[in-house]
Amino acid sequence: MPLDVTLIAYNERRAGALLAQGPDETTMANSNSPGKKDGLTYAGSGVDIDAGNALVEAIGPLAASTKRSGVMGAIGGFGGLFDLKDAGFKDPVLVAANDGVGTKLKIAIETGHHETIGIDLVAMCVNDLIVQGAEPLFFLDYFACGALDSNMAERVISGIAKGCNQAGAALIGGETAEMPGLYAAGDYDLAGFAVGAAERGHLLPRADIEESDVMIGLAASGIHSNGFSLVRKVVEKTGMKWEAPAPFAPKSSLGEALLEPTRIYVRAALNAIRETDGVKALAHITGGGLQENLPRVLPEGLGAHVDLGTFKTPAVFEWIAKEGGVSPSEMLRTFNCGAGLVLVVSADSADDVIASLTKSGEVAFPLGALEPQKGQERVRFSGNLDYVS
Repeated sequence: MPLDVTLIAYNERRAGALLAQGPDETTMANSNSPGKKDGLTYAGSGVDIDAGNALVEAIGPLAASTKRSGVMGAIGGFGGLFDLKDAGFKDPVLVAANDGVGTKLKIAIETGHHETIGIDLVAMCVNDLIVQGAEPLFFLDYFACGALDSNMAERVISGIAKGCNQAGAALIGGETAEMPGLYAAGDYDLAGFAVGAAERGHLLPRADIEESDVMIGLAASGIHSNGFSLVRKVVEKTGMKWEAPAPFAPKSSLGEALLEPTRIYVRAALNAIRETDGVKALAHITGGGLQENLPRVLPEGLGAHVDLGTFKTPAVFEWIAKEGGVSPSEMLRTFNCGAGLVLVVSADSADDVIASLTKSGEVAFPLGALEPQKGQERVRFSGNLDYVS
């Protein structure tokens, strides 16, 4: 069955080559013994091209489901093609981002729950695009493993397709690398690459950020995809099994609850930018928390005053803090603690921005205001995370 044109780069490279490069090529056949029945083969060395072909057929419809304006090209090429003019841009600036999901991947592997980790992969890339005012256009993934399990890979890539649909980005390509000896049986790794665009002159942060501006936070879905080395240490300390009921989410197992996917803020943020003209900057709250990510979008001389009492901290963070004995300052420096995205907006547009975000399905809340920087401190906290007595 022919694949949709959105499957441009899921081609002979993904299906057949499976990273047959360098020294690995010597495993394809014994060049000194052509035609011998006992000669070495690529499959015998651990790389199954047939499994790769089966994966390509399985993921074709997944990639096709993400089609959007601008996708072009033909099957069998060595790269994905995208027409910016067809996507509606007149004088675009391209914005690119790449990322992974960190050691959250270990929980997916150990629990066998692979369906949502691809959403995390997309989220970590496209949320970094939107904070620069760019609309995500297309996405490519890199999937590396020791031995290809087509069923597992399909479940991972189905999550990637879901994430792309949430972000409005086309999944136009990818690479599958089967590397026995480098990855243990059952292990895999993921990387994502996203490209977006904004019209020239519409990039964020804007140049008119000033002391009178305020901040609006958007609720996180949970831990998102940062801090999982600490999370796994806490789980190890408790001695809990992944399949045990989660103390902070009793209807889910511990593994399932910790794998809650990263929220994708693209559509809501784009709507707010376009509908209100009041959004001056966005900050994606990843590793380093509010105190490290907010300064990245603020001009020199300005700091942020964050009121921790304005938003609800998801129960998972209270559990991590109590079970791990993690201090509030360490929590704030490691996790989003409930605020996954922050918008800097003019004070007189704050109500309109919150209304737009709420209409898009987000939980938005006042987070604080900008203020003159005091010494080396760029972010000042008042109040407490809501689980702190």
